[in-house]
Amino acid sequence: MTTQTDLLLAQRAAASIPEEPQPESATPSLTYSSSDEQEIEEPAQSVPRRRRASTRLIAKSPEDVQRITGETTTQLIQRCCGGGCCLGGAPKRKKDVEYETIEFPNNDAYRSLNLKINQIPTTLNGVCDLPEQTAFLQPVRRPSNVPSPSEPAVPFGTEGNAVSSVAGIEKTLQELTLETFDTQIQPPKFVQPHPPHHVFPARIHNTRELTKSGAEKRTFHFDLDVTNYPEGEGVDFKVGGAIGVSAPNESSMVHEILELLMVPRFLRDKPVLLRTTKGRWPTVWGSDDAREIVTTRRDLLTWCSDIQSYPPTKQILRVLAEHATNEAERKILLYLCSAEGQGVFCDFRTGPHVSLVQLLHAFPSAKPPLDLMLSVLQPLMPRFYSLSNDPHESFLTRDGKQHRLIEIAVTVHEAEDWRDGSRTGIGSGFFQRQALKFIEAQENGEKDPEFYIPMFKGLMANPLAKQFVSDGPMLLIGAGVGIAPFRGFVQRRLKTANCANKVWVLQGVRDSLVDELYSGEWGVHEDEVKKVVQSRRGPGRYVQEEVKAQADLVWYIINAVDGRVFVCGSSRGMGEGVEKALVEVAMEKGNLEHDEAQQFWNLKKETGQYIAETW
Repeated sequence: MTTQTDLLLAQRAAASIPEEPQPESATPSLTYSSSDEQEIEEPAQSVPRRRRASTRLIAKSPEDVQRITGETTTQLIQRCCGGGCCLGGAPKRKKDVEYETIEFPNNDAYRSLNLKINQIPTTLNGVCDLPEQTAFLQPVRRPSNVPSPSEPAVPFGTEGNAVSSVAGIEKTLQELTLETFDTQIQPPKFVQPHPPHHVFPARIHNTRELTKSGAEKRTFHFDLDVTNYPEGEGVDFKVGGAIGVSAPNESSMVHEILELLMVPRFLRDKPVLLRTTKGRWPTVWGSDDAREIVTTRRDLLTWCSDIQSYPPTKQILRVLAEHATNEAERKILLYLCSAEGQGVFCDFRTGPHVSLVQLLHAFPSAKPPLDLMLSVLQPLMPRFYSLSNDPHESFLTRDGKQHRLIEIAVTVHEAEDWRDGSRTGIGSGFFQRQALKFIEAQENGEKDPEFYIPMFKGLMANPLAKQFVSDGPMLLIGAGVGIAPFRGFVQRRLKTANCANKVWVLQGVRDSLVDELYSGEWGVHEDEVKKVVQSRRGPGRYVQEEVKAQADLVWYIINAVDGRVFVCGSSRGMGEGVEKALVEVAMEKGNLEHDEAQQFWNLKKETGQYIAETW
């Protein structure tokens, strides 16, 4: 419902809207903007006024939380341990409490945890309870005449006693066909990401590194063959859409965890009955029900549980404490789960993410059963990646057949690691390993290497895809890999209309010599429609500064019929900076106050003219 304030704001902004260019006039130029030669003026510093004490509400929405903390509310909740230590601070050492000195584990993994522990109270209070075990692994007897499939994953009902369950399992196993389901290239069938989607192993047609030596982060391009993607999901690939990828944990880390937990090697790939009492796991978005599934221990740890992305929880530490045979290790773990150790735990949890491998090495005497660990680990969730091409126009002929391709770009994320200095993320690390193996196979003379990406259609109705229109001026603002989906936008425009005077791209990079993505791959009008802004080369300029320098262009586009401004990239720095720059453009060109300018862009968001996709 439009309020009187909104109408006044719209009228005030309309007074400053530039007229739509006539045929003989040129639209504001991106490449030859007069602002290119001018430096950004610093705002005049006001005379400092004496501050007075006041109470002010600084956060009343998720946007305020992200602006103040630099994190989304979801990230803040995940980081917070929930113990209240961030509110009251760590408890002070009490004089009437007896402390004891213990011998700390003498290994690199423990030292890398940087736990700020000197002595531990002899009596601990508020130790969290041992978490409920919700997953149980039980042996399955197989009929001798049924071959063992590579991926047995069969759901069953939960009613009946153990005898009837095993009988039902054996009956179902007898009905299995000889078709194999290779969990080397895709997850078990029960890992359904979201109905009606199922994971499809898309073969890599080609891959290459987009960045060059010296780039701060590596980015790879992938051409994925989706010719045989199953039909019947009711949605097609779209410009600006994103695919979901069910990336596995690194096989070497899975092997190491199985070794550290002393799971016998002959059992790791042997069919086992997984019985859960509640929850969605091991599915992703399944119903919250009890389950009985035949699978393997290795598959569960590879495809279903996250072993490195989340900070340690007290539930994990409590399980390790319960099964630690070394008394010193047990006391340290219980201390971290107690009220007295709350402050230390908070520092530990909010530091660099600690992998499960690191914890098991740090406390080597703790060897809990695998099914108990699976009960407390976070589920392994899909990762999403924007398409970097127009999926309706990407085909090739191979082996006498027409193949359909989709393209994506993936930047490799790295985090600190106690042993190797750094480790890659689950999703981006998987992509990098697949790319390097594919490239190596090609270099060794292999003509058509077979490597796969387990994916599903995912988010084809995300804001970028929903608000893309085939006509009307567009300004596309992106930094890093956030520029990738805009390549598909430009490709589509080149197919449907004259690109000149219709679409402009502002691409933020650190150094165009090593960081610029898709240089020369935007089409015949690239020099006219795209401008690269370098933050670490030459005078140095960020993309948000270029937004202010292109104020005339921004104001023309956002007020044109079907005009769109898209922003894509990291919310930290770039996303916030661009939003601030857009507000300043509205203040300057629309003669608006700060709050009015913010409301102006909020209205444009509501009408689908300003679309920001940040992470």
